[in-house]
Amino acid sequence: MLNKGTTKTSGNHELLEDIRPFSRVDFGNDFTWGVATAAFQTEGAWNKDGKGESVWDRFTHTKGKIKTGDHAKVATDFYHRYEQDIDLVKLMGFDSFRFSIAWPRLLPSGTGHVNSKGVDFYHRVIDYCLENGITPWITLYHWDLPQALQDHGGWANRDIIGWFTEYVDLVTRQYGDKAQNWMVLNEPMAFTGLGYMAGYHAPGVKGLDSFLSAAHHTTMCQAEGGRIVRYNVPHANIGTTYSCSHVDPIDKLPWNVEAANRMDAVFNRLYVEPGLGLGYPTKAVPILKRIEKFMKAGDEEKLPFEFDFIGIQNYFRIVSKYSLFSLGLFAKEVPATKRNVEMNSMNFEIFPEGIYHMLKRFGSYEGIKKLVVTENGVCLPDQVNNGAVNDHRRIKFFEEYLLQVLRAKKEGVDVDGYFVWTLTDNFEWSEGYEPRFGLVHVDYETQQRTVKDSGWWWKELLLSD
Repeated sequence: MLNKGTTKTSGNHELLEDIRPFSRVDFGNDFTWGVATAAFQTEGAWNKDGKGESVWDRFTHTKGKIKTGDHAKVATDFYHRYEQDIDLVKLMGFDSFRFSIAWPRLLPSGTGHVNSKGVDFYHRVIDYCLENGITPWITLYHWDLPQALQDHGGWANRDIIGWFTEYVDLVTRQYGDKAQNWMVLNEPMAFTGLGYMAGYHAPGVKGLDSFLSAAHHTTMCQAEGGRIVRYNVPHANIGTTYSCSHVDPIDKLPWNVEAANRMDAVFNRLYVEPGLGLGYPTKAVPILKRIEKFMKAGDEEKLPFEFDFIGIQNYFRIVSKYSLFSLGLFAKEVPATKRNVEMNSMNFEIFPEGIYHMLKRFGSYEGIKKLVVTENGVCLPDQVNNGAVNDHRRIKFFEEYLLQVLRAKKEGVDVDGYFVWTLTDNFEWSEGYEPRFGLVHVDYETQQRTVKDSGWWWKELLLSD
């Protein structure tokens, strides 16, 4: 059941509409307002209707990999409750819904046999969005690689270029007549760095060479995927998304400033710059030159693609200092827990000005046409009390961050949309179910949805005159 509450927030925010420091119209009539989700974090139905195993299925079913011991076999049951959840998107006033396609739901083995029931599921999701006046924004890859492909090396295997090409061709031929907004990859630095270097995310691989090979193949797929979407969906609005964090040195000492520059090169420049024809940032981080051993003749010319937009995904700031013990980076992060700053429930710093800096930074690249904030949100320890969730700090978070987005926009940055992460509380990867990012609270035992005060706040912002 959906707890609709009232059109006002249930706490002390009845007058927010009068005191809010901005309105929807301040961002322009053509500004896109949406919420974002990911297939693995929400769908559940992990082995239903012909779906194949993903690397995250294997990872979460392996003891000790998830901090809380949770799995995503059911998650938020979006597979069976997609209509209810899309109704919530509409209820809160959003005009767009970003979701991802689960590769192994369409191609259970990664290539070859097409699962018609999986294909039909996403047709139903897209159709229901369109019937309700919600514009679908589709992410082609949000981390759930078919396990069958990982058994052959996954992103570290150059064959991934052909596998990914087949997958993107299938998806865009299936849905290209209905969906015009496409994102090729979600946060390549996250799924390669955490999955093939640190081993903290699926598939749990560790090592510099596995990371560098995965990084190069991912960058190749980023461009090739864009070209396939352009060919199959001629009038598509095509982008890709990057996790990005403003990096500050712990102080102004030269070695700490240089350490911050190296961290910035890896975390913020590694994928966008080759996509713009600028090459990998090897001058800033010499150890990245080892990526060249995974490159073949002609690769460098294939790395760029002219995207229509770049998606910016920002959650926290990084503060760094020089370190000898960091595998060639000579830098390490100073945790927020040691800096006496405000943090979310995952112990990352809440730093609104960071999104301004990243919009300005990415907006300064000559080859980027426009920007969209494709993810921004905060996890907090939410609880339902008397049928309501009084997440007033999340409301303050959105006010603070949107002010910084508006600041960048007023200074000439072409930022054309903002997507909240996320619609409902869901499975937060290696952290399990404890972090709650949603505008809608989910009771994981009953699957009951309860719109939080922040969700009603968004309704006031988006639907008020």
